[in-house]
Formats: sequence, structure tokens, C-alpha cells
Amino acid sequence: MAKSSSNRILSTPSSYAREHYLYVQEIGTLQSLEPHISKRQNLNSFLFLVVLDGEGTLNYSGTRHRISAGDCALINCARPYSHESSATHPWSLKWVHFNGLEASYYYDYFISRENSYLFRPRSILPFTDVLDQLYLCQQNKNPLVELTSNKYLTDIITLCFTENESLKLGEYTIPDKLKQIHEYISENYFRKISLEDLADRFFISKFHLSREYKKIYGITLGNALTNLRLSHAKSMLRFSDDSVDTIALSCGFQDTGYFIKVFKKAENMTPLQYRKKW
Repeated sequence: MAKSSSNRILSTPSSYAREHYLYVQEIGTLQSLEPHISKRQNLNSFLFLVVLDGEGTLNYSGTRHRISAGDCALINCARPYSHESSATHPWSLKWVHFNGLEASYYYDYFISRENSYLFRPRSILPFTDVLDQLYLCQQNKNPLVELTSNKYLTDIITLCFTENESLKLGEYTIPDKLKQIHEYISENYFRKISLEDLADRFFISKFHLSREYKKIYGITLGNALTNLRLSHAKSMLRFSDDSVDTIALSCGFQDTGYFIKVFKKAENMTPLQYRKKW
């Protein structure tokens, strides 16, 4: 007797898709009829799955998890993994195996932000909606199937990020002190600001401030301040006739040479080249 009932579509990407897009390898649905283990490793693929009904287990990174309806998982299949449906409450799943030149970078960044590869979103509907659209896209094979599939896969990854961030913030609100610091640098970016100055001003350990700011805002405090200064500098380059020296000083860069160096690193052109192009 069959252990499961499934609908799946296997896809082979074009060379262009391999080089430029996220692309589908397999996508489908599964309804387990009795327990069986699906086990793989060293697979050049990433797997996203959502449990629609029932329950089972997921083994990944040396840890065994009990998962049930409403859970989602995003895993790197290069690592050993397996999953098995419950005998008493067989599960049904929607899933997609995908890859792409940028897939590993997305995944590594996802994990680096202390997101969990196994999570329970507030609702699975946004995920299942995108998976349904992606399945239809693969089924219909319109002329833009690879471009459209890239869009839907990006949507799934974005949902994984946003839901995890919401879940983390749901456990605690952003501390008022960090909000105040974030507002302070947004309003005073043109001043000389150091981590030590902020720690003294807001009565907080500079080590705690540095760690918590990056944890919540996803960027170091120093980089956040630099990006604010560059954004205002670009505005002045485009909408004023001020000199580069004046703009550098007005945006918090004490040295014009350093401003030009930072600007060129960020934009791959000098401030004057940016002014001419834009």
C-alpha cells in the first residue's frame, strides 16, 4: 500500500536561471497515509516546508523536533536531515526544493540574524498562498516561468525573515533606551558621535549597546550612522550647489578625504561623479 499521496512538479532550470535567479527544483504537496522516513544529505538544495495538518518529526543539525500543523521549516539540504509523519496523526505538507546563486547567501544571513530554521508564524496563509501561486506557475509553464518563480521564491524567503523578526519582537518590545538612541543618531547624524559618547549619554554599557543594537536593527551602530550620513550627503549632492567640503562637514564627516573614500566604497563612484550622474 502506498505510504503517501503526493503531487509534485520537477523542474530543470535554464543556464540563465542558474546564474541569475532563485529556481525551483521540486515543488509539491504530500499527504502521508502511514509513517515513513524521508532521509537525505549532501543535497545541493534548500527546502521550505509548511505543515498543513497532522504532526511528525524533523531531524536536522543533530536535533530532533516534534512539528505539527502551523509549523514551517527552512533548511539547507547539504546537511543531513530527515522527517517522518506521525502514525496516529499523519501530516499533510506543502513544500518546495529550490536553489540559486544567491540561495546560500540568503540562508546564511537568515541564520546569522539568530532566526530559527523551524518556526511557527502567526498564520501560514501567506506562505501557502505563495506556494500555491508558485505551483501554478510551474504547472502552466508560461514564457516567464523562471522570472516569476524567482519572484515567488523571494517572497517566501522574505516571509521567513519578516515572520521570524515579528516573532522575536513579540517576545519583547524594543527597549525604550535603544529607541531613544536610534532616534538620537537619526536626528544628530551631523555631530561627532562615538559609541563611548552614546554609552555615557544614555547610561548603558557600550558592549551591551553594540550587541543589542545590531541584534534588533540588523546593522552595527557605526554602519547605521555612516549610512545616515551618506544618505543625507547624496541628497545635498543632488539638490544643492554646496561644495564637497561643505557637504562632508554638514553630514558629520570631519575629513573630506575620508568622506570621499567612504562614499566611493559605498557607491563605487566619487561624490562629484554621483552629482553628475544623478
